[in-house]
Amino acid sequence: MIHGKSFGEIKMETGKSLLSKAFLNKGTAFTQAERSKYKLHGLLASAVETLEMQVETCYEKVGVLADNYAKNQYLMSLYDSNRVLYYAVIEAHMEELLPIIYTPTIAEAVTNFSRDFVLPHDAAYLDSDYPEQIEASLKAASDGLERVDVMVITDGEGVLGIGDWGVGGVMISVGKLAVYTAAAGMNPKRVLPVVIDNGTERAELLNDPHYIGKKAPRKTGEAYLAYIEKFVEIASRLFPDVLFHWEDFGRGNARTILGKYQDSITTFNDDIQGTGIMMAAAVYAVADVTKKPITEHTYLIFGGGTGGMGVTDQICQEMVLSGLTEEAARAHFYIVDREGLITDDMAGLTERQAYYARKEADLRGLTALSEIIEAVKPSVLIGASGQAGAFTEEVVKKMAELNERPAILPISNPTQLCEATAENMIRWTDGRALVVTGSPSASVNYGGVTYQIGQANNALLYPGLGLGIIVSKASRVTENMLSKAAGAISALQDLENDGAPLLPPLKYVREASRLVAEAVVSAALSDGVARKDILDVKAAVAAEIWDARYE
Repeated sequence: MIHGKSFGEIKMETGKSLLSKAFLNKGTAFTQAERSKYKLHGLLASAVETLEMQVETCYEKVGVLADNYAKNQYLMSLYDSNRVLYYAVIEAHMEELLPIIYTPTIAEAVTNFSRDFVLPHDAAYLDSDYPEQIEASLKAASDGLERVDVMVITDGEGVLGIGDWGVGGVMISVGKLAVYTAAAGMNPKRVLPVVIDNGTERAELLNDPHYIGKKAPRKTGEAYLAYIEKFVEIASRLFPDVLFHWEDFGRGNARTILGKYQDSITTFNDDIQGTGIMMAAAVYAVADVTKKPITEHTYLIFGGGTGGMGVTDQICQEMVLSGLTEEAARAHFYIVDREGLITDDMAGLTERQAYYARKEADLRGLTALSEIIEAVKPSVLIGASGQAGAFTEEVVKKMAELNERPAILPISNPTQLCEATAENMIRWTDGRALVVTGSPSASVNYGGVTYQIGQANNALLYPGLGLGIIVSKASRVTENMLSKAAGAISALQDLENDGAPLLPPLKYVREASRLVAEAVVSAALSDGVARKDILDVKAAVAAEIWDARYE
């Protein structure tokens, strides 16, 4: 019960009040009969249009806008005024518009949030100074929803590759949930974006008179984790079956929060686990092309932050599931962070960095990437550093010297922070490199072959994962569920032709989400964590999918 009424119990709105409700407003699609019934005469122009006509008009408007951020802002105006029309436009032009509503354009929505703020986008805004307000805030933000199946929660400390953007991180939560709906058909009346305003360490925001977040240093340590614990307790009570999706927390808090709650609530961290699953799918493709199983490759991870360690953990787990011991699997990984190759003599390592720290004396003190590659001879190089241009011609050619088909996967976002461009990697290796990037990359024509570049876009993964969790009412997210999700993505890959992408194109996102959801439901059932009896997995998933159509 919310405010004394059940979720979804909505009074009949009329007139201007009806037009102000994003979930109810149809705009020019209200028929004459509806205009009479809901007292809309005089409030709308006379034309009556179908949803299809509205979609065509809106898409034409998107097409004439000057840049992707302007397109993002126009689409967000639809989001705030007519939610069905917003999703209908996205669904009709999925491959083109997903990069507009989320990565890479979402980075601009985050950095410009205070400057361009008009409406709160139906998100919950929490303040870490006031734990006593959590319950009232969540009730207010969820008012009018049918129920809350998924919350995407951020505190904006580690946004994409651009760092601490405070309350502007709310656009990550809003955008991520928009992709849940567009890609997997998650019902938008059952999701809640949440931002925890925990202050900011960015001087640019603290000194900005227009910044609308809290101008204070971030809480740290137990003081902040106590707030998170209070939030989890209250949200779990208000929304009993909710999936807690954590997004863009700082590297320390992200790992700590996931570790604390992953065995007690239904929870998932896309930066740690989602990115890892996508890269697991990518290395399975590398294994297919090179005819070497993942257990015979050597992995060099450039970037030991949340994303990089999540990638390392997931691929390592896949190797364990393939039959290796944890110790044997761990021996295949080398991590490079700010101070160079991570070795066991370094101070200040995170728990996960220390787990993979190398013990060999002759590897200590290595800092130049080309020297590290020469020393450890990796067959797979993954970039998760946010260091633009770090994969230089020397580095790429060194990988090609050591491997017939070097796998070079720079996945840092947004585009301007990517370690190398796809075109350079293809050309510097004479077309031999196996390439995946984090942001969309145009095809590369070289030597008479068109190389399609796979994108490690988590949109292919987490919407289906979330849908599968909701369908099965999983009590927690198991390693098997994550692994089966990676396998489902791999099922869409066609690696027979020269230049084929290592990961499925974004145009297959709906199909990918369905396959992932079905695999996750099956895994939840076999793992004994499903709280719902399901006899027909495909039918159960199909029944949960929401389509953008006026009621």
